[in-house]
Amino acid sequence: MSEDDAAMTEWLADHPRMMGALFTLVLLLSSAGNVAANGVTTAGP
Repeated sequence: MSEDDAAMTEWLADHPRMMGALFTLVLLLSSAGNVAANGVTTAGP
């Protein structure tokens, strides 16, 4: 593990609520991608 990874791991250990916020943000962004993909319509032959 690099120094940056260790620093991020230590920072998240010191701020557990931020870990939950980051996880929620990832879930929202992945859901938004699915919604955007379903909104596209193409006229087929």
